[in-house]
Amino acid sequence: MATVVNDVVGSSRGLSMNHWRSRVLCLCAWGAAMAAHAGSLTVKMVDSQGHPISDGVATIDRAYQPSAPSTHYVDQKNETFIPYVEVVHPGDSVVFRNSDSTRHHVYTFSPLGAFQFILSPGESSPPVALNRAGVIAVGCNIHDHMIAYLVVATDFAEVTTQNGQAHFDDLSPGHYTVTVWHPQLWPGRPPIRAAVDVPAEGATQELAFTLKLMPDPRHFVDREHLDY
Repeated sequence: MATVVNDVVGSSRGLSMNHWRSRVLCLCAWGAAMAAHAGSLTVKMVDSQGHPISDGVATIDRAYQPSAPSTHYVDQKNETFIPYVEVVHPGDSVVFRNSDSTRHHVYTFSPLGAFQFILSPGESSPPVALNRAGVIAVGCNIHDHMIAYLVVATDFAEVTTQNGQAHFDDLSPGHYTVTVWHPQLWPGRPPIRAAVDVPAEGATQELAFTLKLMPDPRHFVDREHLDY
């Protein structure tokens, strides 16, 4: 473990059944061979005490080529954006829901695309198209402690779960660069990245990062506006 501080099958017309079956078997064997040679990577993020860090974003330098744009959903429950961090890709859209009993004013002034919606309880916003790569911070103009981040990535990116891990599967063996980001990293610091070699034959490589984070801003609740 490394650590860092046309038609494929074609028409069957004119082919004998045995010939057709042979071609299918060859394709299946080729696919199985490719899968057998694919490797995987697990990225781990911990703090200085060794505790796992969730909501971090690990990006690997492998271009993301989606089959179609996706729609992502960010909910608001108990005056909290869920999820806190969401990875999307250019061309994707996001919809904001209000599952609270209070009104929310969702907004961002991001140069990647500003928007704002006043959502009453039970309402959802229209889809917002996200076409430019970067990080978009989203807040609530009524409840200052509410914040979320949309990470628009052109490469493969995953968010760490509660165990502080992000997984990348079906990687071709080779040399990759991994960049990590978290909304609570101290500003003004250079990007955190490391190189890693992913082996073949179904093996899993691990890469660990130790991060120093600022306090979680969601813990500073503006109690004066809780019932708005």
